[in-house]
Amino acid sequence: MAEGENPDRRQLEREMHAAGRLPPGQSLTLKWPVLHEGNVPAFDPPTWDFHIGGLVENPLRLTWEEFSRLPMKEVVADMHCVTRWSRFDVRWEGVAFAELARLAQPKPEAKFVMVLAEEGFTSNVPLADLLRPETLFALRHGGAPLPPEHGYPARLVVPHLYAWKSVKWVRGLRFMAEDAPGFWEQNGYHMYGDPFREQRFSND
Repeated sequence: MAEGENPDRRQLEREMHAAGRLPPGQSLTLKWPVLHEGNVPAFDPPTWDFHIGGLVENPLRLTWEEFSRLPMKEVVADMHCVTRWSRFDVRWEGVAFAELARLAQPKPEAKFVMVLAEEGFTSNVPLADLLRPETLFALRHGGAPLPPEHGYPARLVVPHLYAWKSVKWVRGLRFMAEDAPGFWEQNGYHMYGDPFREQRFSND
């Protein structure tokens, strides 16, 4: 449904604000805006792989066939973009981050993760945030395969942080003892990105 076709949008926005689900400075959208840098990467299943390294007991390389056969779960969560739109009750299906952590076995000193994506894009997230039960690598959205422009074949979803932390076109993880800025963090975005604290930029 197009945003302008819903006369109750503003009422729903007020309800979400009253329920504590709409962060400050955000507006509800019923669309799903496409925001990314560069082109949509091509997906070639035979050559696609997912690497896990750094401070783990069991470094991994998973093929697409292996990755897509991992146990799947469904998560319904809100999504908040740093560009000030929010979507509510988004339905994702994919592989829980905790499942990959179980396979890789992070070492005790691992406290942060650098998420690695196509075209050299990266983002840093504390390990404790990634281990939350709602964090997953989404392969499906709203009951259908994830659209290419939104990260197909796999997109990290970290619902409680701004959506740039929900990295599109993920290809791996590097577990680290210390925090370090990823691509957007090096370009002025906040190291953590809590929507409810309006942590949009490095000086927020």
